[in-house]
Amino acid sequence: MTFQDFDFDDQLVDGLLSMGYTKPTPIQAQAIPLILDHKDLIACAQTGTGKTAAYLLPILDKIIRTPDAQRHLNTLIIAPTRELAMQIDQQIEGLGYFTGVSSIPIYGGGDGSAFSQQRKALEAGADVIIATPGRLISLLQMGEINFKHLQHLILDEADRMLDMGFHDDIVKIIGYLPPNRQTLLFSATMPPKIRTLAKKILNNPQQISIAVSKPAEGILQQVYMVQDHDKVRLLKRILKEGNYPSAIVFASTKESVKKLDVALHQIGVVAKAFHSDLEQKEREEIMREFKNKSLPILIGTDILSRGIDVEGISLVVNFNAPHDPEDYIHRIGRTARAETTGTAITFINDRDQRKFAAIEAMIGKEITRISLPADFGETPNHHRPEQQGARNNPRRKKNYRGGGKSGPKM
Repeated sequence: MTFQDFDFDDQLVDGLLSMGYTKPTPIQAQAIPLILDHKDLIACAQTGTGKTAAYLLPILDKIIRTPDAQRHLNTLIIAPTRELAMQIDQQIEGLGYFTGVSSIPIYGGGDGSAFSQQRKALEAGADVIIATPGRLISLLQMGEINFKHLQHLILDEADRMLDMGFHDDIVKIIGYLPPNRQTLLFSATMPPKIRTLAKKILNNPQQISIAVSKPAEGILQQVYMVQDHDKVRLLKRILKEGNYPSAIVFASTKESVKKLDVALHQIGVVAKAFHSDLEQKEREEIMREFKNKSLPILIGTDILSRGIDVEGISLVVNFNAPHDPEDYIHRIGRTARAETTGTAITFINDRDQRKFAAIEAMIGKEITRISLPADFGETPNHHRPEQQGARNNPRRKKNYRGGGKSGPKM
């Protein structure tokens, strides 16, 4: 199958060819015909599978075929973070380069001038709005947006939006929308709360599930059993000897990101932290540097794992093991995108072994353990899950042989 099989408008095909796209991914091949057929849709697909284009292409095609006299605000896309909203807007610009379709990203942060610019852009009109929930509600309450002609609602990264506490905001936003719309829900996972939301807002939806909770085949996954006080030194060694031109390092919290940023700079590693305490202009500049490869290493939390779409990332390092197995999938999915290859390395201390066992159980295989360099300190013991359980049982604690002392938490 090629994109020609969808009978897209020639202007849209020209945009696809100019970007080097010829064959649809599995999620695109299944979703595009259903969307063109005006079906509501629940689509579950892991990161890096091309799901953004899966909904953008048929929507762009529909907008192109709408007579100019009937062109109004056509589509609302809701995304959890400003970074994702901006990336969707950029993808519309790329795919729709020859179409004349217009879009506006609406997101919070920044100063008052950014808010004023967004209001002016809305007054000028657009075919597509991509918005974060909080800022969109502010504009709706001010009466800035008229959705009476809206044809499509798309929720992207729906599971992450609910994890971030946006359920009530989403329900409130939907109250402003016409009921006779097409609604598309895209999510990397499908927990019960997503299905409950879907029943409220979708009409007899079709369902697609693509490779749920499985890392891309092109990712080389590795684990180092390492004490906390050796992690920074090990990271430096990996970055120095591995020849990775572009890398993301994930830490567990915003505070951990800041501390790791300081620690890496102290040992001469060129990297920048990416977190919500930065001004919007700073975040945009850091992301621009990372995308154009002038910044080799980015440090962030799990929010970054859902909000960045950059090709050519050769290494992902989990400085702290993720708390949720699904977060592991999203973190390492930043590499080996678009059928390329990449490396994902996770640092595991003694406390993390049960947590990582859950990750391995979910993906259905044990990840290769790599020995520490000879000059490093004591390695945490590698316990099977049942042994780790023995450690946490006070009545069996005498049978547990612990590893060395752990250093301070990052």
